[in-house]
Amino acid sequence: MAKRLLDRKGLAYTEINVDAKPGAREDMVLKTKRRTVPQIYIGDLHVGGFDDLYALDQKNGLAHLT
Repeated sequence: MAKRLLDRKGLAYTEINVDAKPGAREDMVLKTKRRTVPQIYIGDLHVGGFDDLYALDQKNGLAHLT
C-alpha cells in the first residue's frame, strides 16, 4: 500500500527487502526500534509505517518533505 501511495504521488523510492538481504531486518529494528514493515524514510526522517505515511499525506505533509 505504501508503494501504491508513493507511485500515485509520482514519488521515487528505493525498496529494501529485509527478507531478501541478510542482516537487513536486524539493521532496521536497531535503527527504527520497530519490527513491522514497511518502515519508511524520507531522506533522514523516519516517517514510520504505512499508517504514518498515509496520515502525513492526509495532512499534505508529503509535499513539504519531498
